[in-house]
Amino acid sequence: MSQTDTSILELVRPDLRGFGGYKSARTENLRGDIWLNANESAWNNPADPQARCRRYPDPQPPALRQALADLYECAPEQLLVGRGSDEAIDLLVRALCEPERDGVVISSPVFGMYAVSARLQGARLIDVPLVDGTAGLLPDLPALARTAREQGAKIVFLCSPGNPTGYACSLAEIATLATALDGQALLVVDEAYVEFSDVPSATSLLSQHRNMAVLRTLSKAHALAAARIGVVIADPELISVLRACQAPYPIPTPCADLALAGLSAEAQAQTARRVEVVRRERERMLYNLSTLSGVLRVYPSQGNYLLARFADADAAFAALLATGVVVRDQRAAPQLGDALRISIGSPEQNDRVLDALRLQEAAA
Repeated sequence: MSQTDTSILELVRPDLRGFGGYKSARTENLRGDIWLNANESAWNNPADPQARCRRYPDPQPPALRQALADLYECAPEQLLVGRGSDEAIDLLVRALCEPERDGVVISSPVFGMYAVSARLQGARLIDVPLVDGTAGLLPDLPALARTAREQGAKIVFLCSPGNPTGYACSLAEIATLATALDGQALLVVDEAYVEFSDVPSATSLLSQHRNMAVLRTLSKAHALAAARIGVVIADPELISVLRACQAPYPIPTPCADLALAGLSAEAQAQTARRVEVVRRERERMLYNLSTLSGVLRVYPSQGNYLLARFADADAAFAALLATGVVVRDQRAAPQLGDALRISIGSPEQNDRVLDALRLQEAAA
């Protein structure tokens, strides 16, 4: 498939290429002052005096969609708003993969929703494990492309920065992989943590690589995890297909309003300041964790977390929990039988992590 003369729809399931999806009451571009077309209540709920929730929301709130397009430097028609990145992952697998036929390529250890969505769709899950080397746990990019071609994959998920590893691929590496997958698979670059990274977003590559999609979210750097606002950015033709596969009203009005307020100039300035704090604290924690005798290795990270291997991960996890600090136990993940993932908190929270681990070492 040429990047210039063939539609991205060639990667979409044939039975969905002309699929129109459900046409909700908000889909029609109608105007009026008495709305009786959606069987909604004529009265507000007593708990909703401002009537924010009486009517169904716009499926793709225009103001929010434009604000997100401005934030991610893309056109609104390249962007679909959904319930976090999780919904985008699920939509992509459902739209592109025929059950029991098409494959989804991942590189474990990685975010678990790729595998969950593949299983729910009946798509074959193909794992090309990360390679543990001096630079960290890295994806084998040539092997990803080769495996996708050999095993008939429709989607390759590339988490960058990787979760839980923290490694971020360069734009040159991503572009090379997208080129290698041209005509075979969609490269989905999951950038949930890119705000914390030195590597810029891969959205700048979309104009040259139509077989790419980029996932972004307001859950991490923007501190709006409970609002569940995520986006997929891709070729407009693919966005139209995903919208047809999406539930009728994915974005609740209170969540859209909160997200829009959270993208104001003042809010974004505060987000930028907090991201810088996280980046500084990440380096401080990397250094201090590395000095502990019970820590075998701390991986460099471009996310807001660190992956650390422990001589006794069970004791470290228990010591942290005993002081009220909850971290992510990674020991069930492939290659990570001795590892914990520690999110970067405030300086005070990070000090509690270090204090707990130092006490545990002293008592051992």
